[in-house]
Amino acid sequence: MQDASSFSVSLTDPTSTEGRQARSFYERRRNRRGRGMRGELFPQHLPASRSRSEQFDDWVMESAQRLERLWGERIQDLQIVVQEIPDGLEEMTSDTLRGLLGSCSPAAPGRPAVITIYRHPVLMAAKALLPVNELVHDVVVEQTAELMGLAPEVVDPAYGRSQA
Repeated sequence: MQDASSFSVSLTDPTSTEGRQARSFYERRRNRRGRGMRGELFPQHLPASRSRSEQFDDWVMESAQRLERLWGERIQDLQIVVQEIPDGLEEMTSDTLRGLLGSCSPAAPGRPAVITIYRHPVLMAAKALLPVNELVHDVVVEQTAELMGLAPEVVDPAYGRSQA
């Protein structure tokens, strides 16, 4: 006969994690027969591993580096910023939507000249009609030309390749 003191009943939730260590997502996942992914989908050294916003930032950086090679010290103090959407988008009218892809503000005492590129409007304008990197470059050139008081074709002879 069994001793009555060895019998116990547990009234706790068996799925609770109290008292035991939580398993990671990969440990909890079901991987029958070892057919799951063994590593990352794309290694870090391949371009596909970068997010879309990181790729956009890279295109802006490439454009800025090209202008720096062309103009050198004249645009050394220029600051280029990437924003998702323009501030105050809800209050904009059709007249103010003209500069939707980018904007610029001239230098002031204690503040450098700033070019702002808006990521979502540029991506929407490209919409598979033209390469995004070319449109990004054109927007950066247009804003730089406006700050310098020159025509975009003078700032970069490759301006307008995208026919945007």
